[in-house]
Amino acid sequence: MTHKAPIISVDAMGADNGPSITIEGISHILARRPDSPARFLVHGDDAQLAPLIAAASPLARERITLQHTDSEVRMTDKPSEAVRRSRGSSMWNALTSVKNGDADVVVSAGNTGALMAISKVVLRMKKGVHRPAISASWPTPRGHTVVLDVGANVECGPKQLVEFAIMGEAFHRAVHGSTHPTVGLLNVGQEELKGNETVRAADRLIRDAGINFNYKGFVEGDDISLGVTDVVVTDGFSGNIALKTAEGTVKLVAHWMRESFTSSLSAKIGALFLRMGGLDHLRAKLDPRSINGGVLLGLNGMVVKSHGGTDGEGFATALGLAIDIAGSHFLTEIEANLERLTQAEEARSEAVS
Repeated sequence: MTHKAPIISVDAMGADNGPSITIEGISHILARRPDSPARFLVHGDDAQLAPLIAAASPLARERITLQHTDSEVRMTDKPSEAVRRSRGSSMWNALTSVKNGDADVVVSAGNTGALMAISKVVLRMKKGVHRPAISASWPTPRGHTVVLDVGANVECGPKQLVEFAIMGEAFHRAVHGSTHPTVGLLNVGQEELKGNETVRAADRLIRDAGINFNYKGFVEGDDISLGVTDVVVTDGFSGNIALKTAEGTVKLVAHWMRESFTSSLSAKIGALFLRMGGLDHLRAKLDPRSINGGVLLGLNGMVVKSHGGTDGEGFATALGLAIDIAGSHFLTEIEANLERLTQAEEARSEAVS
């Protein structure tokens, strides 16, 4: 459903650093976007959350509705156990709010595996999608490249990769405003014969299915940060490694910058002048909190996964992403291409038989 004022359903109990970061995040995002009409349906323990809400900004207090829950999904819970035991938890109830039409988007910093499993039970999979994927918006010189999957599915078949391509392309149009986003399959080379059979089969399936998007073929790892294509598709194993490698590289560069600018008095003076010349802008770009939030694609509802270890500033970024997608139509935009993919698969099966 779409409200004039987006309603964001927040699982307030899942973060590594406790529920305080979720309430801080709401205050931060409303400070960043004072004109946003967004409201927040917060699920969690009243005893812990009520004092935090009372100490929040006046605008945050006005926009928050607290829904008490007696239980929470822990980071140590296995997905199968979480599904069995999570009914009535903050995560379950946050998702149910979207299912029932009381909210537009869920945001959770909780257990990723549990969030994925419970989302599939509560929201169900979209027709034509076998498994959801987690997408990440990767900053590039051209804007953002959407990379998926970045951790939900360690192993994927060709049809799954094509499903990810369809969902990622629709997501890029809806969230990043592109008209004809380009799509590439992550591979170890751009040549036709490179890569494993799964990737090559996915490439053939995309070309044969007549799917209505701008497919560019294979791309390599360094093409992600260069923004060679708007969407990069891969399995969750490779995608997660690529994401964590990029995050580690950013931290290393930031460490080297701090080390260099504090190494001597002249370096400190130089850093002071550089701050006026754009160093703070660079620091903001290197801050992982500025791109926090992955979207679970393929469900009958919109779910944003925040990093579990983030702080209030990072959680605000995930909330901002939720607000952005609340008014989008990407859930309906993927259906036509998913239907084309299904028809192509059926035609191929008939030809083989």
